Amino acid sequence: MRLLPFSLIICIVSVSFCAQKETPAPPPIAEVTTPTTPTTPTPPTPTIDTTRKLVWSDEFSKDGAPDSTKWAYNIGTGSNGWGNNEAQFYTNELTNARIENGKLIIEARKENRGGKSYTSARLITLGKTTWTYGRIEVRAKIPKGFGTWPAIWMLGENINSVGWPACGEIDIMEHVGKDQDVMFWSIHTKRLNWTLGTQQTFSKRVNGISNDFRVFKLDWTKERLQFYIDDVLYFTVNNDGRGVDFYPFIAPQYLLMNLAIGGNFGGSTIDDSIFPVRMEVDYVRVYQ
Repeated sequence: MRLLPFSLIICIVSVSFCAQKETPAPPPIAEVTTPTTPTTPTPPTPTIDTTRKLVWSDEFSKDGAPDSTKWAYNIGTGSNGWGNNEAQFYTNELTNARIENGKLIIEARKENRGGKSYTSARLITLGKTTWTYGRIEVRAKIPKGFGTWPAIWMLGENINSVGWPACGEIDIMEHVGKDQDVMFWSIHTKRLNWTLGTQQTFSKRVNGISNDFRVFKLDWTKERLQFYIDDVLYFTVNNDGRGVDFYPFIAPQYLLMNLAIGGNFGGSTIDDSIFPVRMEVDYVRVYQ
């Protein structure tokens, strides 16, 4: 997902949160060739990690509303469809975000709300929990269908003071139904972002990506970011030592999970026959 430079951010209605994407973004570059981007998925060398321990998790074991000690919400439409001409109104209602049979359900529905024709949910840990470095694992099943745009991503906790993109953005996973089976990963920083056309972005076809649950994983250190699906490495971004304008990922970040509809990346074609449509999350686990 993409956000605005700080000078253009307009406050939105949310829980302890006031800055998000506020300028329509062009569709991301499908692929940028950089020294840090592998051209083919690389299975990692099997290792036993004896240094990291589970420090935070949500197993979604109790039916009902998401745990309010762990999750907050962005609510509403933001400015200009969250800056991307998105077609949904985000709510904190059970119809859009709930725990059901051991899974978090983020469900988009065809219903009018706040001038929009669809509702959905965006859950965030801002104001609840942040992390600096570690391994973030999210086991999720992403939807199919034209118009869907699920994302699992992170933003700097300091976004309200330094703005986007200086806070840093890590896109652990993005997918759009118009490009079924193509996965996208990106990072945005003050000097590497879509407004400058310099963001580091990688895409790769992963056949059958929506057919079952997959583990989307980020390994985050001071030296690099590594992006995996089911323990297969797809994308690496290295800290090349040029400072926080290029690699601000040395400070706390919070997690976001959402299902957007339409927009500049999701596309103008929305198949109304797919609704209600959902992203299901089995667990979120953070190791440090």
